[in-house]
Amino acid sequence: MKILKFLFSIYGLLTFILVMFIALPFILIASCFGVKGGNFIYKVCKVWAFVWYCTIGVIHKNIYEKPHNKNKQYIFVANHVSYLDIPPIVLCVQQAIRVLGKYEMVKIPIFGWVYKATVILVDRSSPEKRSKSVRALKAALNKGISIFLFPEGTFNESDMPLKSFFDGAFKLAIENQTPIKPLLMIDTLERLHFTSVFSLTPGYNRVVFLDEIDVSNYTINDVGILRDLTYKLMDEGLRRYRHYKA
Repeated sequence: MKILKFLFSIYGLLTFILVMFIALPFILIASCFGVKGGNFIYKVCKVWAFVWYCTIGVIHKNIYEKPHNKNKQYIFVANHVSYLDIPPIVLCVQQAIRVLGKYEMVKIPIFGWVYKATVILVDRSSPEKRSKSVRALKAALNKGISIFLFPEGTFNESDMPLKSFFDGAFKLAIENQTPIKPLLMIDTLERLHFTSVFSLTPGYNRVVFLDEIDVSNYTINDVGILRDLTYKLMDEGLRRYRHYKA
């Protein structure tokens, strides 16, 4: 089984690269056309993710625990346990979005070009660079574009549903009066475990939409309250769909 999984992972990587090269010219050209170009890039990425899923036998499915307004602006937040958390973002979100991503990923050959064109980069090496990322996020929100963040900041490699959350997403939500929409990635750990890029398997890769969190009654002094409420709802949701110790 380990050999088969290894070979399947190699196949998955090759098909990912092949589809990426097909999408690359469209992404690079669109990156020259501002906001509209950025929105088009995400449509290209949606096709890329769909085609790649078809080649590797992964099935995307949205589960709506509450009615979801596909035309409303949100700050989407999700748990983060796998590199395969990325394709569901463009497949599940219908709104125009921008994703906050780690600066280190731009160093990957060729893929780094695509990554740089599609995400708002966060570089935590200095306060000035972190502030630049925040300004870019606020600019997207001011243009009516939703944003997507992983509030844990990096992979959760523990045996618990979530790591602790950073405050950034919740501060932005209050300052811009934009509701939080929590999402749960419930199958990505089985599809591609964080311990190895050679652990790819076919199957469902579902995304659960929890109820939105209205922030109209929160002030900037309530960032911690909003963060903890979101954490609690996502923790409870993950425990409903996955097995964790009490």
